[in-house]
Amino acid sequence: MLPARLTAALVGAVCAALAVGGCGEDDKAAGVGDRLTVVATTTQVADLARNVGGTQIEVVGLLAPNADPHAYEVRPSDAQALADADLIVRSGGDVDEWLDEAIEGAGTEAPVITLSDAIHTLDASEEGEEFDPHWWQDPRNAVIAVDEIRGALDAADPRHASLYDENAKGYTGTLTALDRAVEACIAKVPDTERKLVTTHDALGYYARRYGIDVIGTVIPSLTTEGQPSAGDTAKLVQTIEAAGVKAIFAESSVDPKVETAIARETGAKVGAALWADTLGPEDSGGATYAQSIAANTTALVDGFTGGAVSCSLRGS
Repeated sequence: MLPARLTAALVGAVCAALAVGGCGEDDKAAGVGDRLTVVATTTQVADLARNVGGTQIEVVGLLAPNADPHAYEVRPSDAQALADADLIVRSGGDVDEWLDEAIEGAGTEAPVITLSDAIHTLDASEEGEEFDPHWWQDPRNAVIAVDEIRGALDAADPRHASLYDENAKGYTGTLTALDRAVEACIAKVPDTERKLVTTHDALGYYARRYGIDVIGTVIPSLTTEGQPSAGDTAKLVQTIEAAGVKAIFAESSVDPKVETAIARETGAKVGAALWADTLGPEDSGGATYAQSIAANTTALVDGFTGGAVSCSLRGS
């Protein structure tokens, strides 16, 4: 496939040579040519973009479902996708910092929006990190991201701005309703039982939004690339026992063997796997952003209370 800008140039040259009226650089935006091609880094960003763009855009997600973004290695096909892009949407921070080199290698001139730039991010919990990059775990931040994507699509394709605006408005309503439903579910759990232990520090925004106490993480880091030391694990075991944590939550994209061992030693249970850094495949309970937040909430409420409280949410 030829790069989008080269394709546009060729179309313009043909139109000029044949003197065909109505041809021009706005043809693609007007829907005469291909749909707008949007390249997204993470699975969450790709899903948000699809909800705003609908059938008028083609979203190319660089990360596959259940892929760990922290450990991602750029492929040659990514360079081609970036070269063909009309718009590039990135999450921001550590989860897709690899994009800079990929863009340079692709030589793309497509506009790039970084969603974290529009969000009031949490400070990093460790040295060397700019900020906690897991902003999407708070649905209110997803609403902000949706508006950023809408604005970028409007600018890239003004002919279909009203469509993007309408899609964004509807999806914002969905996310706002989801946020309220999650808040109501977590409110069923006594404050003293909202004690969270996960694989790594990926749910800080969720915890802040819904009043959850992050007791500790198996990997004391914002990235899954770290490794827990024996001392870290021993300290976490003591913390879990002292706090009376009922469940430890592994993440969908990691092997839960360490979580299982810690649970066995402390008497806690291993809760249902959480969608932390990635969404899941189509047949999973976390195939979309909304589904991932809903599934996480159901799992957390059950784990926090040892099954005494249930709250089943449906994402879309």
